[in-house]
Amino acid sequence: MQVSEMKGALELLQRVSAHPDARCWCVAWSPSGTLLASCGGDCAIKIWGKEGDSWECKCVMADGHQRTVRTVAWSPCGKYLASASFDATTCIWKKTNDDFESLTVLEGHENEVKCVTWAPSGNLLATCSRDKSVWIWEVDEEDEYECVSVVNSHTQDVKHVVWHPTQELLASAGYDNKVCIYKEVDDDWECRATLEGHESTVWSLAFDPEGQRLASCSDDRTVKIWKKSTLGDGESDSSDESWKCVCTLSGFHGRTIYDVAWCRLTGALATACGDDGVRVFKEEDPTVDPEQPVFFMSAHLPKAHGQDVNCVSWNPKEAGLLATCSDNGEFAIWKYNSDS
Repeated sequence: MQVSEMKGALELLQRVSAHPDARCWCVAWSPSGTLLASCGGDCAIKIWGKEGDSWECKCVMADGHQRTVRTVAWSPCGKYLASASFDATTCIWKKTNDDFESLTVLEGHENEVKCVTWAPSGNLLATCSRDKSVWIWEVDEEDEYECVSVVNSHTQDVKHVVWHPTQELLASAGYDNKVCIYKEVDDDWECRATLEGHESTVWSLAFDPEGQRLASCSDDRTVKIWKKSTLGDGESDSSDESWKCVCTLSGFHGRTIYDVAWCRLTGALATACGDDGVRVFKEEDPTVDPEQPVFFMSAHLPKAHGQDVNCVSWNPKEAGLLATCSDNGEFAIWKYNSDS
């Protein structure tokens, strides 16, 4: 199955019924790119590995959560997996050979935990919840987790959190249409910037490979690209973060955009949409004017899945390998070629 419209193409490599009779909410590649974790409305987490040319289930963790598992995230070292659930808990799983054992359960959120993410150092973890809060957790060498900060910068449900690829800088997205940027100041975490511009819920965020730009996607059917401002000579060095919207991708999506992912290897930007489609965008020559980037739609599969697409995830080691998942319980593996 290949669509060769526009300049690029997405070729279907495999389609897997991962969570039958439930939504598949999230797929996440391990840092090595050899394993794929999925989670869903059946309260289960599944680990997939490649056998020959196909992806097979290697492990099932079905006893960690009592309700829907919304997000899974690998630690930078690949030895741990975190899962965020509607049961208001976050589970930490430790990989031992081919098995995963429950290491600890992080509690404290009052409502559904929507997302969990690891800092690049592996020493910090962030969670966000329907209770409007973002929690920062610290991990020590004995695998002990401690909440070191609770930030309440959103006025409604917080949908997503993501760390900067190299710095201890955190971004969150919410039902209040806002994006917040956090830094540690005087041993506490504070919101140092609020990015406003979306007209409805912001569902997901993704930093570019260098961490200079942030992509946000929304219920308003747009993707916005925010660029970090650099301090010029003579300007005071403030602890505040300064970000401005330098590009808006509009008119491409028919419904809510639920997820966005920036490929670290190719710079391609993928989106997951409520119109069942998967789209990949590429940037035109970025050297022309970095303050006014231009993105074009390189590939589009209008019916990539039979229902809403919830997540897009680029493989960190194999350029162009993309995983997506859907409300119909399946995930799919695609090969993106920028020049068809």
